[in-house]
This record gives sequence, C-alpha cells and structure tokens, in this order.
Amino acid sequence: MNYANINEKPEHIKKRLLDFMEKSIYPNEHNYTGHLKNAENRFSAVPIVEDLKTKAKEQGLWNLFVPKQFGGLSNFDYASLAEIMGRVLWSSEVFNCNAPDTGNMEVFMKYGDQQQRETWLKPLLNGEIRSSYVMTEPDVASSDATNVRTTILREGDEYVINGKKWFITNAMYEKTEIFIVMGKSDPDNENRHLQQSQILVPKNTKGIKIIRALTTLGYDDAPHGHAEVHFEDVRVPVENMLLGEGRGFEIAQGRLGPGRIHHCMRLIGAAQRAMELACKRAVSRETFGKKLADHQSVKEDIACSYAELEQARQLTLLTAKRMDEVGPKEARDLIAAAKIAVPISVQNIIDRCMQIHGAGGLTEDYFMADAFNYARYCRQADGPDQVHMMSLGKQIIKRYGS
Repeated sequence: MNYANINEKPEHIKKRLLDFMEKSIYPNEHNYTGHLKNAENRFSAVPIVEDLKTKAKEQGLWNLFVPKQFGGLSNFDYASLAEIMGRVLWSSEVFNCNAPDTGNMEVFMKYGDQQQRETWLKPLLNGEIRSSYVMTEPDVASSDATNVRTTILREGDEYVINGKKWFITNAMYEKTEIFIVMGKSDPDNENRHLQQSQILVPKNTKGIKIIRALTTLGYDDAPHGHAEVHFEDVRVPVENMLLGEGRGFEIAQGRLGPGRIHHCMRLIGAAQRAMELACKRAVSRETFGKKLADHQSVKEDIACSYAELEQARQLTLLTAKRMDEVGPKEARDLIAAAKIAVPISVQNIIDRCMQIHGAGGLTEDYFMADAFNYARYCRQADGPDQVHMMSLGKQIIKRYGS
C-alpha cells in the first residue's frame, strides 16, 4: 500500500526544500519563538507552522519520511532532506516529518489493521492530528523495556490500563489525539519479551491524567513537550490492541530502528549550521588585535568540528544505505553505532561553536543552546548510549570472537 507516491528525483526535492527553508523557515524563526513567549497556552499549535504546512503540501514537500516500501523515499535519499530540516529544530513538523509522529505513522503502516489505519493513520498523514508514543516510566529503569510496570489487562470486551509514564513527547500538545501505549498484558509469561503489548488509547479517554510538563536542561520543548502521564483504570475496546497480545516488544523494535537514524540525520543538520555560524563569527569578531579566525585555538576547534561532523555524516549515510539494502533488523549494528557516535559528536561540535560565540552562544539569540539540548537528550531518547554499546559490543564480539 502506498502512502506517499513520491516519484520525483530526490535531488529535485532537495532543491525545493532548500529554497523553502530560505524563503519560509529561516525568516520565521523569530516569529516562532515570539509566539511561544506570548502564547497563553505554550502547548497550543503555532499559527506560522500551520500556515507553512499548507504551503509545504502545495509544493510537494510533505510526508517525505515515508519509507520506500510504502511509496516514499529510500533511507539514503531521505537522509539529506532530514539533515536540511535539522537546521531549524521545529521545521520538521512543517513537512509532517517530526518525531514521534513519523515513527508512530510507521507503526500504523506496518502493524495497524485497516480500521486503525483509517481512524488514525489517515489524519496523521494529513497533518490534522498529532500522536504520542507512551513507553518510558519513572519508577523503573526504562532502558530495559521489559521492566515496564504499566498493565494492560483484558476484562471482557475491554482492556484496562494502569500505570505511570513520563517523557511522553507530544502529550501536552493540543493537537495530539492518540497515544500508543506499551505495557504488560502477560506479566507471568516465562519469555520476558512476550509479556508486553501495545495498545491505542485516545488522549481524551477517561482516566488519563496529564500530571506535568517535564524539562530537559530547562527546555520544556513547547509546543510539543514531554509530559508525565498517569493511567488510572483507563478502558479501551479490545480492537484497540495493536497486532496482538504479547507482540509489544516486536513492535517497539520495528519502530525504534528507523527513528534512531532519523534523529541522527537531523542532528547532522544542526551541527552543520552551528559550524557555519561559528565560521561567520570567527571572521567578524576581534580579540587581542586580531580576528578570532586567526587564533590557533579557534582554527583547531573548527578543524576538529569539521572532521567529527564528516565522520558522523558518513556513518549516518552508511547506516541509511545499509538499512535500504537489508532492513533495520539486519542493520542494527550500524544503527547502534550511529546512535552511539552521532549525538555525542554533535553535542561536542555545538559546544565548541557556542564557545566561539561567547556568552551569546548560551542565549536564545542563537539556535545552538536549544540544539545542544536536543543532542544531549538524544543520548537518552530511543535507548541510552550504554544500552546501544552493550548491544553492539555483543554483536561485534560474536562476529569476530569465534
């Protein structure tokens, strides 16, 4: 089944996307932040984003994330487009390519039944609603997904959901209408990877309580946000189960692989823009009688940043190409490697670029502080560094140790 029908050459799409960024995204950065400062509800839709969505649709810059198997682009071709979007952190939503919605839409494409796709995937693809992926919990080490305590237990023709979740992106957003919730439906199963299920829960269902907006390094990431959410005897019909009981871990693995590499793609764009700004700064400011660009330490910082950025970009592209060739499951070694290496590299690159900007680099006058926050929390999102290192190390030892 096709959900995008993208038949145009990627280089043509890239050219239009670059033009759109220049004419419609960069000029509206202050408009965007200004709205958030003055909005009565910081988690309401931003008018300029909604206006630009219409424009992006008209120009065929819509749902570019859709996998090739569903009528979209290859991972390799999408990588350069996601990099461009990553230069302005909020721009992905303009093109309906923002997390967690892209991953959730892929869940519906791969695992949803016809009714679930009609009810939820169709409006998500149209950009009419948003969604949340509800997995992480505050009371357990969620880096091991089998630890989740939230229960999804059947009672007659309904499932009853109880538990606490947090860092649920989009939960605060007023446009969000559907949660994909992971919990335990068979906690006593001897196979701990068959204990979990994933189920669809409309946000307005009785018993859902949005407790608070959480911050990362002081950012609340409005209008999407990351919330603590409690489920207290939440009831949904049995047909809301995704794929079947006990298949939650399978869905999670199928969803998170592409999502991890999408984060890496966007991070490359943020780092590229930060380095460009640092170079402009270096030739425009003077200290101790000479340009910043003439100081050895600044040249070394730029050189190291360029080298690390190219390494991260090439690893990301290699991973995308490998995913196209063999699928995410067989490319899990490179996905793990990219997820380990790219966020920390980008974090370090942006840190250097902030330093070159002096105190200003820490302010919202530049995008870098927000981008640094993004890179830092990506080291936790979709699995922390340590879990990916553990998994990758196991694979590599098995490959070469025998």
